[in-house]
Amino acid sequence: MVGAAFASSKRAAGRAREGIRSRPAADRAYRTAVGVTGGATVALGVVLMPLPGPGTLVALGGLAVLGSEFEGARKANEKATRAAKAAAAKLAERRARKASRRSASE
Repeated sequence: MVGAAFASSKRAAGRAREGIRSRPAADRAYRTAVGVTGGATVALGVVLMPLPGPGTLVALGGLAVLGSEFEGARKANEKATRAAKAAAAKLAERRARKASRRSASE
Protein backbone atom coordinates (compact mmCIF):
# COMPACT_ATOMS: atom_id res chain seq x y z
CA MET A 1 0.00 0.00 0.00
CA VAL A 2 2.75 2.47 0.95
CA GLY A 3 4.84 1.40 -2.05
CA ALA A 4 1.97 2.12 -4.42
CA ALA A 5 1.42 5.55 -2.92
CA PHE A 6 5.13 6.31 -3.20
CA ALA A 7 5.24 5.20 -6.84
CA SER A 8 2.18 7.29 -7.63
CA SER A 9 3.64 10.41 -6.02
CA LYS A 10 6.94 9.83 -7.81
CA ARG A 11 5.13 9.67 -11.17
CA ALA A 12 3.22 12.87 -10.34
CA ALA A 13 6.46 14.62 -9.38
CA GLY A 14 8.05 13.47 -12.64
CA ARG A 15 5.15 14.88 -14.65
CA ALA A 16 5.35 18.17 -12.74
CA ARG A 17 9.10 18.37 -13.35
CA GLU A 18 8.60 17.78 -17.09
CA GLY A 19 6.05 20.61 -17.10
CA ILE A 20 8.59 22.90 -15.46
CA ARG A 21 11.32 21.87 -17.93
CA SER A 22 9.10 22.80 -20.86
CA ARG A 23 9.09 26.46 -19.75
CA PRO A 24 12.60 27.99 -19.70
CA ALA A 25 11.83 30.71 -17.15
CA ALA A 26 10.20 28.25 -14.75
CA ASP A 27 13.07 25.80 -15.28
CA ARG A 28 15.65 28.47 -14.45
CA ALA A 29 13.73 29.50 -11.32
CA TYR A 30 13.34 25.87 -10.23
CA ARG A 31 17.02 25.07 -10.74
CA THR A 32 17.98 28.25 -8.88
CA ALA A 33 15.72 27.32 -5.96
CA VAL A 34 17.16 23.79 -5.85
CA GLY A 35 20.70 25.20 -6.01
CA VAL A 36 20.11 27.69 -3.21
CA THR A 37 18.31 25.18 -0.98
CA GLY A 38 20.85 22.41 -1.57
CA GLY A 39 23.81 24.77 -1.22
CA ALA A 40 22.50 26.20 2.03
CA THR A 41 21.90 22.70 3.38
CA VAL A 42 25.44 21.61 2.47
CA ALA A 43 26.85 24.78 4.05
CA LEU A 44 24.86 24.16 7.23
CA GLY A 45 26.12 20.57 7.32
CA VAL A 46 29.72 21.72 6.95
CA VAL A 47 29.28 24.21 9.79
CA LEU A 48 27.75 21.49 11.99
CA MET A 49 30.44 18.87 11.28
CA PRO A 50 32.78 19.81 14.15
CA LEU A 51 29.88 19.77 16.61
CA PRO A 52 28.36 16.61 18.02
CA GLY A 53 25.40 15.66 15.91
CA PRO A 54 24.42 14.85 12.36
CA GLY A 55 26.48 17.45 10.47
CA THR A 56 27.74 14.92 7.93
CA LEU A 57 24.24 13.60 7.31
CA VAL A 58 22.95 17.14 6.78
CA ALA A 59 25.72 17.81 4.26
CA LEU A 60 24.96 14.54 2.44
CA GLY A 61 21.28 15.46 2.40
CA GLY A 62 22.15 18.80 0.82
CA LEU A 63 24.22 17.02 -1.81
CA ALA A 64 21.24 14.76 -2.52
CA VAL A 65 19.03 17.82 -3.02
CA LEU A 66 21.62 19.32 -5.38
CA GLY A 67 22.01 15.96 -7.10
CA SER A 68 18.35 15.95 -8.04
CA GLU A 69 19.16 18.66 -10.59
CA PHE A 70 22.92 18.81 -11.07
CA GLU A 71 24.95 15.86 -12.39
CA GLY A 72 28.21 16.87 -10.67
CA ALA A 73 26.51 17.03 -7.28
CA ARG A 74 24.89 13.64 -7.88
CA LYS A 75 28.28 12.08 -8.57
CA ALA A 76 29.82 13.78 -5.52
CA ASN A 77 26.93 12.54 -3.38
CA GLU A 78 27.39 8.96 -4.60
CA LYS A 79 31.11 9.10 -3.83
CA ALA A 80 30.56 10.66 -0.39
CA THR A 81 27.86 8.13 0.44
CA ARG A 82 30.16 5.24 -0.50
CA ALA A 83 32.90 6.72 1.69
CA ALA A 84 30.49 7.19 4.61
CA LYS A 85 29.22 3.61 4.31
CA ALA A 86 32.79 2.28 4.18
CA ALA A 87 33.70 4.30 7.28
CA ALA A 88 30.61 3.05 9.10
CA ALA A 89 31.43 -0.57 8.21
CA LYS A 90 35.00 -0.13 9.38
CA LEU A 91 33.80 1.37 12.66
CA ALA A 92 31.31 -1.46 13.17
CA GLU A 93 34.06 -4.00 12.53
CA ARG A 94 36.36 -2.28 15.00
CA ARG A 95 33.62 -2.21 17.64
CA ALA A 96 32.86 -5.89 17.09
CA ARG A 97 36.55 -6.80 17.52
CA LYS A 98 36.76 -4.73 20.69
CA ALA A 99 33.61 -6.38 22.08
CA SER A 100 34.92 -9.86 21.29
CA ARG A 101 38.22 -9.07 23.02
CA ARG A 102 36.33 -7.85 26.07
CA SER A 103 34.14 -10.96 26.24
CA ALA A 104 37.18 -13.23 25.74
CA SER A 105 39.02 -11.62 28.64
CA GLU A 106 36.10 -12.06 31.07
